[in-house]
Amino acid sequence: MTKQILWKLDCHILPPLALLWLANFIDRSNIGNARIAGLERDAGLVGNQFNAALAVFYATYLLVEVPSNIVLKKMKPNRWIPLLVVLWGIVTTLTALVDNFGGLLAIRLCLGLCEGGLLPGMILYLSTIYKRHELQLRVGIFYASASLSGAFGGLLATAIVKMDGVGGLAGWRWIYILEGIATVISGILAAMILPTDIPSARFLSTEERSFASHRFRSGDVTVSSGHLTDVPSPQVHSVMAEKEQQTDEKVQTVVNSPVIEPEPQDDEQFEWGEVWRGVVDVQTWLTGFAYLGLIVSLYSYSLFLPTIVAGLGYSGGAAQLHTVPPYVPAVALTVIIAILSDRLKWRGPFILICLPLTIIGYIIAITAKTNSTRYLAVFFMAAGVYPSAPCILSILPNNSSGHYKKATTTALQLAIANTGGFIATFAYTSDQAPNYRRGHCIVLAFVILSWVLIAANVCFCMWENKARNEGRRERNLELYRRLWDTGKTRAPIGDRHPQFRFTL
Repeated sequence: MTKQILWKLDCHILPPLALLWLANFIDRSNIGNARIAGLERDAGLVGNQFNAALAVFYATYLLVEVPSNIVLKKMKPNRWIPLLVVLWGIVTTLTALVDNFGGLLAIRLCLGLCEGGLLPGMILYLSTIYKRHELQLRVGIFYASASLSGAFGGLLATAIVKMDGVGGLAGWRWIYILEGIATVISGILAAMILPTDIPSARFLSTEERSFASHRFRSGDVTVSSGHLTDVPSPQVHSVMAEKEQQTDEKVQTVVNSPVIEPEPQDDEQFEWGEVWRGVVDVQTWLTGFAYLGLIVSLYSYSLFLPTIVAGLGYSGGAAQLHTVPPYVPAVALTVIIAILSDRLKWRGPFILICLPLTIIGYIIAITAKTNSTRYLAVFFMAAGVYPSAPCILSILPNNSSGHYKKATTTALQLAIANTGGFIATFAYTSDQAPNYRRGHCIVLAFVILSWVLIAANVCFCMWENKARNEGRRERNLELYRRLWDTGKTRAPIGDRHPQFRFTL
């Protein structure tokens, strides 16, 4: 029944989320396509004003990520996430009215305010539906749509720009009008399809909902103190997990340790202490700054690829079309790496394998002497950074337990990372055309930093798992029991439990 349930969940949840992420990435990066279609000229932008308009987007974007994730549970994810999408679709459509620098700044600030809660909300939502090592494949599938959006956005912009003059409007204005309307429709459709959680999934039968809820909770090591029972005998107790791929997994509880009895996350009440646990988690900061390095590459790549391609000698529709092919291998690798990552239960190691491709791409771009070589470099850039993103997004949902801690770590990671948007928008300035060597050097340095930080996080997880295997974290139970008995917490023990193992 597991395969049947996963198939139903995938068919009803992943397509709407992929559509929303596709709309998000197109709406966020279509300013690059609008630029080469005349936005800069019609809005009277000079100097680095275009870069400034890109940067202000992230000011509001990163501020709303943590608050959005905290309210998501109360507002219900299948309502909150589509609401955000509808709001930014309206803002995108209104961008067609911009005719000066001030108007563009205002609209970009509003766009960041509406879009900031989407990705952390989607990651948190998926982590309440799928088990820890089923997560990255699902993140990879909807994230691959981001790679696809790079290709689709270029093709769509090429077609829409041909409407230049229709209704007395420039082609770039039609880009915003049509893509904004499509985004609003996507949000409405998602609200109609997405379930709040497993128990409310109407596409599952009563028996399937019961089984799906049980299998999810059996794989969740979140534990409540109220469910801790001391084991009186020296005997080792085994708690059977559900059968996965014909293999029974056993979670063993050692002498005089509490037996793990999963606590439904629906029962967890909000506590500021759980938010603080997320803030001070070392993995939040290691992966947050590592993802910042990826964001610098990812955002600058998607925002400035049309400009870079135009600098290679292509213009208009030809420039738009030449932005499409580099995304094709990136899409394929994103899905392949996601499958392998869940199968092997690795996250960081695959980032360490993929990022060297991006490093090679930037080195080629910096040293290239011909346009064809520079164009080859962008294939390597995308092939390494896009598959790495779902890996890094899956680390904290896998290694944080307890709803509000997980909500904080996943959102704070993205808030830290999205500060890279400020760097990305100023990495490639018009005075560097057509080679953009300085921009490539800046991004290369951040990609190398990401590799180093992920290596550090993998080492930390290995060290902590070793300590838990050797019984050096048993004191966590005593400390937690003390917090519970004194009334300082009613949150689950979660990832503090000695039986919890971090995913590399």
